[in-house]
Amino acid sequence: MAYGTIRISDAARGTLRDLARAEGKSMLALVDEAVETLRRQRFLEQVNAAYASLREDPRAWEEIEAERREWDATLGDGLIAAEGRAQYEKRPRLGRVSGARRRRKRS
Repeated sequence: MAYGTIRISDAARGTLRDLARAEGKSMLALVDEAVETLRRQRFLEQVNAAYASLREDPRAWEEIEAERREWDATLGDGLIAAEGRAQYEKRPRLGRVSGARRRRKRS
């Protein structure tokens, strides 16, 4: 992993040091976490701004709503969301297939 150097204020460094001690993490790990959190926050702000802009155009917004209604129709596909995957992960073994060899148990 490559490293770089950044300059931060003494106050920010002190806060970062205190957080690192309190959380049992390195200052580098906290900086990485903070950068990723900020990246996600800015992304969501951009998404929200784009939807707000889209909503101002009634025709475009209706197209989005129409597409959502089409996707909503897939909810009636007969699958039960509450079933979970467990029912499908362990299926009973079927009988032997003709011509299949048995493995010998080693003692």
